[in-house]
Amino acid sequence: MLYRTSIGLDVHARSIAATAFIPETGEIVQKAFPYDAGEVAEWAKGMPQPARCVYESGPTGFDLKRKLDKAGVPCVVGAVSKMLRPSGDRVKTDRRDATFLARMLAVGNIVEVAMPTEAMEAARDLARAREDCRHDLMRARHLLSKFLLGKGIVYPGKTAWTKAHREWLGRLEFADPCERLVFGEYLESVRSLELRRARLDGAIEERAAGEDMAPVVSALRCFRGYRP
Repeated sequence: MLYRTSIGLDVHARSIAATAFIPETGEIVQKAFPYDAGEVAEWAKGMPQPARCVYESGPTGFDLKRKLDKAGVPCVVGAVSKMLRPSGDRVKTDRRDATFLARMLAVGNIVEVAMPTEAMEAARDLARAREDCRHDLMRARHLLSKFLLGKGIVYPGKTAWTKAHREWLGRLEFADPCERLVFGEYLESVRSLELRRARLDGAIEERAAGEDMAPVVSALRCFRGYRP
């Protein structure tokens, strides 16, 4: 379809800078909005039709695209890593970015990101939460180990975080109440994160067994590193 108006959107958590570019006349129309898809859609419908919007992929996700599509205004999310920006263009403002996106959309230089379904996006969020938990657990364990090392306390066994290591931790005693409190807090943080990881693992296994995910998960298990 040939679109008469290309609209670039520079999207932030609380605001949207919009630029409408009309190739037929070269006209550029700019406007600022709060983060409100309804206002953007109403403004876009006032431009020469058909019109289409674009914004860069990033932390704002696909919420705006879904709302604009539902409002009858086609919208694409452009891959930010594929944006061909001029090497000398170092001045960045919301309006300039929106204008750049509008012009790139008009000439077909936007690489569109495939939008996942809401169910797939929720599954991705679940996997990301598990990865975040893994990093937090590693940090909590390192903090506990460094605290003990600073007191000259070193586990005599070979492998940390085994049953034997946990029993050894449980036998440690500190005379100073401050050290006792710090040790207890560090250890409790580790235990809490391990419980969180177990909950997330259970949720992931349940989600992976779902009717829509099971065939994909089954196929991925053909590769080394994917555990059943």
